[in-house]
Amino acid sequence: MLKTTTVIVLGLLVSSAALADHQHWGHHHGHHHHGHYRPMYREEVVYYQPAPVVEYVPAPRYYAPPPPPAYYGYDQRSPQGLLGGMVGSAMGYQLGNGDPIAAGIGAAAGALLGNGMY
Repeated sequence: MLKTTTVIVLGLLVSSAALADHQHWGHHHGHHHHGHYRPMYREEVVYYQPAPVVEYVPAPRYYAPPPPPAYYGYDQRSPQGLLGGMVGSAMGYQLGNGDPIAAGIGAAAGALLGNGMY
């Protein structure tokens, strides 16, 4: 019973595909279809303009050259200031009995005097 049902169902499925011949069932007996002209209309074809091609070009960037070095007056370092700082640091260390703050104050005062800023 199952085989018979399967054969019938498959036959119905295949037969519908075999009869799909432009609805001219039973007229295929060796003669042409004169006088049965039905115009076949094409679907409407709409032509669109293609989208414009947009090419991304980054904006040019301006790279400024680095600014020239700014010189504020003249170079105030001198060997006299270095020597005055060393002497002032030693004197501040000795007078302050080893206090690092006194040594720093003495170095600053000696460098100031050594550079001629008195």
